[in-house]
Amino acid sequence: MKDTSAQVEALLRRRYMEMSGEQRFVAGARMFEAARTLVLASAPPGLSDDEIRQFLCIRFYGEQDAARMRK
Repeated sequence: MKDTSAQVEALLRRRYMEMSGEQRFVAGARMFEAARTLVLASAPPGLSDDEIRQFLCIRFYGEQDAARMRK
């Protein structure tokens, strides 16, 4: 699904390319942390630390990849 116009994509790409490597890294880390926070908000209450890690893994990577990572 693509809901961003080509003009906006070009603008964003140009802005990201104007950033230093460190700035892009920090932006990516912040985006990941925001996604993690949103996913955790949907977790059932009362999960243990291990269950939270498993829940995050499944939500980010899918059931099959999460199962491979547990091996």
